[in-house]
Amino acid sequence: MGSFISSSILLFFLFFPIVTPLPLSTNSRWIVDEGGRRVKLACVNWVSHLEPVLAEGLSKQPMDTLVKKVVSMGFNCVRFTWPLYLITNDSLASLTVRQSFQRLGLLESIAGIQANNPSIIDVTLIKAYQAVVSSLGENNVMVILDNHISTPGWCCSNFDGNGFFGDKYFNPDLWITGLTRMATLFNGVTNVIGMSLRNELRGQKQNVDDWYKYMQKGAEAVHSANPNVLVILSGLSYDKDLSFIQNRPVKLTFNGKLVFEVHWYGFSDGQAWVTGNPNEVCGRVARNVMRTSGYLVDQGYPLFVSEFGVDQRGINVNDNRYLNCFMGVAAELDLDWALWTLVGSYYLREGVIGLNEYYGVLNYNWCETRNSSFLQRISTLQSPFRGPGLSEAKLHKVIFHPLTGLCVLRKSLLDPLRLGSCTDSDAWSYTSQKTLVVKGTYFCLEADESGTAAKLSIMCTDSSSKWEMISESKMHLSTKFKDGKSVCLDVSSDNTIITNSCKCISKGNTCDPSSQWFKLVDSTRRSSGKQSLLQYLPGTGFVSNLLVGPIQKAII
Repeated sequence: MGSFISSSILLFFLFFPIVTPLPLSTNSRWIVDEGGRRVKLACVNWVSHLEPVLAEGLSKQPMDTLVKKVVSMGFNCVRFTWPLYLITNDSLASLTVRQSFQRLGLLESIAGIQANNPSIIDVTLIKAYQAVVSSLGENNVMVILDNHISTPGWCCSNFDGNGFFGDKYFNPDLWITGLTRMATLFNGVTNVIGMSLRNELRGQKQNVDDWYKYMQKGAEAVHSANPNVLVILSGLSYDKDLSFIQNRPVKLTFNGKLVFEVHWYGFSDGQAWVTGNPNEVCGRVARNVMRTSGYLVDQGYPLFVSEFGVDQRGINVNDNRYLNCFMGVAAELDLDWALWTLVGSYYLREGVIGLNEYYGVLNYNWCETRNSSFLQRISTLQSPFRGPGLSEAKLHKVIFHPLTGLCVLRKSLLDPLRLGSCTDSDAWSYTSQKTLVVKGTYFCLEADESGTAAKLSIMCTDSSSKWEMISESKMHLSTKFKDGKSVCLDVSSDNTIITNSCKCISKGNTCDPSSQWFKLVDSTRRSSGKQSLLQYLPGTGFVSNLLVGPIQKAII
C-alpha cells in the first residue's frame, strides 16, 4: 500500500501544482486556472448532510489526518455536502456539535470526536463545517460546496419532500437565501472553487420550465454573492437528464463560470449489467449518457460527473461491469468527476448507528483504504489527458484499458507490448487506413496467431495490421487474418498484449469481455517512456534507440 500511495502523490504533484492559481473559470468545455491552464477536477464526496450535520469520520480520525488521506489517494478536490437548513434554520444552525449528537443519542460518537477533534466539539455546526473547509485549504485541496438536501438526512427518494421546487421542504425562496448566505460566507476562501446548486432534482413536481426559472435565479444569486466560484447546475431525474439544455441554453448575465453535473451509477440502469450482454448494455447506456448529458462537451460546456462509484468489495457484478464501461467513457471524454464516497462508515444513516459504507474508499474505521487496487485503477483518470496549456506534446492517441486503468506501452525493443502506466504510454496515431502506428516511427500494431503476443511491425499493409472498433460497446479492437478469421486485442495474466477470439460479441449475459475492452483516447500528455524514441532507419533493417544510443537489429 505504501508504494502505491507514493506513486499517487507523485501523480498528484506532477499534474497539479501544489498551489493551483485560483479562482477557476471555464474555457469552452474545460475548467481552467487563472493562467488558462486546464485543471481537472478529480474529487471525492465527503458527506456532511445527514442528521448530525457534521462531516462524517471525525469521531474516527483527526481532521488533518483524513484530509491528508484525501491527498495521498490522489484526489485534488472534495465535493462537500451540506443541508439547506444548516444555514437557514436558526435552531439547527445554533447547535454545537456536542448538542447535535446528544439530541440523536450518539454518545459514542461524541467521545470519539472529543478524542480526535476536541477543537470542534463545542463549536456550532456551521463553524465545524468551516473548519473542515479550512483544513482542506491548508492541504491545497479544492472544495465544491454541494447543497445536497434541505432537511438533514439520507438522500434520496421521490417522496421525501426534498426533491423539487415547491415540495414540502423545498421552498425556492428559502433555497435562494441559503445559497446566497453560503456563497457569502465562503467569499474570499480561495480553495472553495465551486458551488453545486442542488443535488438530484426529482419527484412528481419536476418540470423543465421551473428548472430554468429557479436554477437560473440560483445561479445569479450565487454569482452575485461570490463571483469567484464556478456555478454547477444539476439536471432532472436524479441528475441523470440534461437533454433539455440542447435546444434551450441557460441564460445568465455572467459567463466563464457555468458547469453542468451528472450522476452515473451501475444501479442507474437497474440490474441491466447483470441480466444483459455487457457489450450491448455498455453500448446502449453509453449512447444514452451521450444523449442526455455527454453531448454538452461538444457544445462547449464542462461536464462534471459529480457522483459515480461502486461497491468497493468487488463482489457486485452489476457494479463491476458498469465500472468497465464508465472508465472507458470517462477516459475518452476526459471528464471531471467526483467519486462517491470518502466515507467508511456513518455516525447515523437511515436509523442505523455506525452503518458500514461499502462504496467508501476508506474502511469502517477510516484507517485504511478499502480497496487499493481500485484506487490504482482510477489514478489514470485523476490526471488530465488533454486541455489548454497542459503540454506542448502534439495530439495523439493512447490505447487505454478500462479494466486495469493502464495503457499499452513498450518498455524496450526486445520486450513485448504490455500494459503499464499511461504516463509512460506510447503516442499512437490511428490512420485513415485503420492502422495503429507509433508516432514518429514506422512501426504499426500487428496481430500474430490467435493466443500469441501482438507485435510491432513495419509491414503495415497486411490485413492483420488493420484494426477496427467493433461490438456494441465500440471497445473491441479487432483485426482479420488473410484467411478471414477475426481476433481481438486482449491481455494475458502477466499484462502482455495478446490476441484472442473476440468475446461476448453475440447475445448472452454470462461472459465477460472486459479484458478485451480498449479505448483510443486523445491525449497531449508528454510520454516519459523510452519507447517514444524508437526510430526505424529506412533501408537498413535496423532500429535506433535514441535514448540508449546503440543501433540494434530490428526483430520484426
